[in-house]
Amino acid sequence: MPRKKIKKKTIAKRVKEASEPKSSKRIKFRTPKGTFDILFEDQKYWKKIRETVEELASGYGFLAIETPIFENIQLFMRGTGMTTDIVQKEMYTFRTKGGNRFALRPEFTPCIVRAYIEHGMKNLPQPVKLYSIGPLFRHENPQAGRFRQFHQFNLEIIGESSVINDALLIQLTSLIFKKLGINGFNLQINSIGCSKCRPDYRKLLIGYYKKQTRKLCPYCRERLKTNPFRLLDCKEEKCRQLANNAPQMIDYLCDECHNHFKEVLEILDELDIPYILNPHLVRGLDYYTKTVFQFELEEPNSIEIAGGGRYDELVEVLGGKSTPAAGVAGGIERLVSAMKFQNVKIPKETPPQIFLAQLGDLGRKRSLRLFEELRSKKIKVAEALCKSSIKSQLKLADKLGVEIVLIYGQREALEDNIVMRDMKSGVQKTVPINKIVEKLKKKLKK
Repeated sequence: MPRKKIKKKTIAKRVKEASEPKSSKRIKFRTPKGTFDILFEDQKYWKKIRETVEELASGYGFLAIETPIFENIQLFMRGTGMTTDIVQKEMYTFRTKGGNRFALRPEFTPCIVRAYIEHGMKNLPQPVKLYSIGPLFRHENPQAGRFRQFHQFNLEIIGESSVINDALLIQLTSLIFKKLGINGFNLQINSIGCSKCRPDYRKLLIGYYKKQTRKLCPYCRERLKTNPFRLLDCKEEKCRQLANNAPQMIDYLCDECHNHFKEVLEILDELDIPYILNPHLVRGLDYYTKTVFQFELEEPNSIEIAGGGRYDELVEVLGGKSTPAAGVAGGIERLVSAMKFQNVKIPKETPPQIFLAQLGDLGRKRSLRLFEELRSKKIKVAEALCKSSIKSQLKLADKLGVEIVLIYGQREALEDNIVMRDMKSGVQKTVPINKIVEKLKKKLKK
C-alpha cells in the first residue's frame, strides 16, 4: 500500500507544536537516570586514568582499538551469553527503520573479538594485544558504583594460550592501580575449568542445590535452571551460606586446567603479587574458561574495580577459528571514586606565566593573532579578550598570579609595539612586537 504523502505545512505545524512547551512552566532538563556530567573539576582524574592506561598498555605492546558503541544484538546474545543478566535484563536495544536490531554495547570483549575476526587479525603475528577506553551501557538500577552509562578500560590478548598472558594481565592491571596512587586493593582468583571438566562439575552443583531449593533466593531458583554457576557468587546471605558448603570447581579440574591454574599461581608468587583463592568466584559472563580473577577495593566498601579471565572458546562461538584469548576490564568511575577517597594528589597543570591584555578595537583585533603566536612558541598565556576595561583585565591578571602582563592598546597596535609590565615591580616598558617572544623567553628563563 503506497504511503500517504505528508504536506509540508503539516510537518512545519508538528515541529512547531513539539517545540512549544505544554504548559507555562519552564522545563528543567536533567541528565537521564543513571548518567552524569563529568565536570571540569573531575576531568583531571579522568585524564590521569586515560594517560596511565595508554602509557602502560602501549609499554606492554598493546595497540589501541575503538569499536562502535552499538552492535548487532546477536553479537552479545551469542558472545556474552543468553543466560547472563546483561542479555536478559540490562541491554539497551533498538530497532532501525530497516528492521535491524542493535544494542548499545554493554561490554567491550565481544566487540573486540568481532573486530579481530572481521579484519583478519589472525594473519598478524600472534598474540594480538588490544586496548580500549570508552563508554558502555547497561539498564540496571543505579546505585553506588553502578551507572547506566559508565566507562571502562579494557585489555585483551588474543591468539595465544600461554599461561604467562593470564599473569601479564594481572600484573599490568595492578601496575595501573599503583601508578594511579590507589592502595588497599586485593586480587581474588579462581579457575572455572573448561568444556571438558565443567559438565561433570555442573551436574554435581545442580544435584547439591536441588536439595536446597527452598533456601534459595528467587533469582537463584531461576539461575539453577539456566546458569547454576552464578549461584556461587550470589550476594544474598542465605545463598552465601549454601555456597560455602557447595562442591568447589577447583577439586574437579581436568589435568590441563589444573596445571594451567597451578602455573598462573606460581608466576604470581614469582612476581610477589599477593592473591586470595576464592572458590566462589565465577564471573557473570558465559564465555569465561579456566582462570578468572577480580580486583576488589577494601575501603570504603568492598567493591570490584576490575575483573577478567581467559575466554578460549569465544572467538569460535562468534564465527572465527578456535583461538585462545584472555582479557580484563576496569571501571573508570570506581577508580575516580577510589582516588578521591584516598586523597590522591594530581599535579596541577602549569599555570599561565603571561597575561595578554588589550585596549581598543585594533588592539583587540590583533591580540588573537599574537596570542596564537605566543602559544605556538610554548609560552602559556591567559587572556580576557571579551573584556574592554583594562582595570578588570589587570585585576584578573593579578588574581591568576602571572609574572608579566602584555598590554596591547590602540597606539601600540598602530606603532607595532607592545607594553610589557612586570607585575611584581610594576615597571613597564615598550617593546617592538617582533621582539616580544625573544624578550619573554629571556625574562621567563631568569
